[in-house]
Amino acid sequence: MSVTGLAGMSNIKELTPVVLPPDDIFAGTAAPFRLRVSNGKRHLPAFLIRVECRDGRSQTFPLIDRQAFREGSVMLTFEQRGRVPVGRVTVSSTYPVGFFTRFWTFDLDTELTVFPHPLAGGYPVTGIDTPRSGSGLRRERGNDGELERIDPYTGAEPLRMIHWKLSARGSDFLVKGFGRRTATPLSIDVAELPGQGLEERLSRAAWLVRRWVSECPVGLVLGERVIPPGCGRQHGRMLLTELALYGLD
Repeated sequence: MSVTGLAGMSNIKELTPVVLPPDDIFAGTAAPFRLRVSNGKRHLPAFLIRVECRDGRSQTFPLIDRQAFREGSVMLTFEQRGRVPVGRVTVSSTYPVGFFTRFWTFDLDTELTVFPHPLAGGYPVTGIDTPRSGSGLRRERGNDGELERIDPYTGAEPLRMIHWKLSARGSDFLVKGFGRRTATPLSIDVAELPGQGLEERLSRAAWLVRRWVSECPVGLVLGERVIPPGCGRQHGRMLLTELALYGLD
């Protein structure tokens, strides 16, 4: 008993768990996390290592070599929006004989930002056109729209604009003429959204941000705080973070 106990505790020593979150975490929605366990022992591997996170979600690693690490995936769910800690992680093993389970617990204080649960709903009334597929776009001469025409080559266009297939049929170079896509900005006023309480309105705002930020500039009105419209993934995550932390300070 003494020998197996010593071997079992030595097996789980110098193991360090790390929980690596995905980019976006929404309340009430299971998200894929990476679970990494590093073996800091210089001479001995670790066997039959089980790592358990919140909600009983766990991952088992049959072998973690010395001075190495192993990774797995686990689905975790956070019910409330805001900044929340990863929480307690337990590293355990039944090595060497399987009669007893020995474990260490780690309280990981790494904070995660959990966005409001997206809830599809009505659009805010802010004096602009409600975005719909195909509307709110106007096409001008540019490089980021749809192919609209074929023009003669003037020498000012970059070579990548030349339509080589059509040019090969004649004696002159032809270039592709694209339109430019510009969209009406969308300003989301949380107070104007439908919903029974603040949490539901924040959830509807989160859905609107996810839906439109890649297609048109999106801004946000949170009480007296006004965030100007912008677009792109980074801007969208900034808006979702504002929604996640609103009213929690």
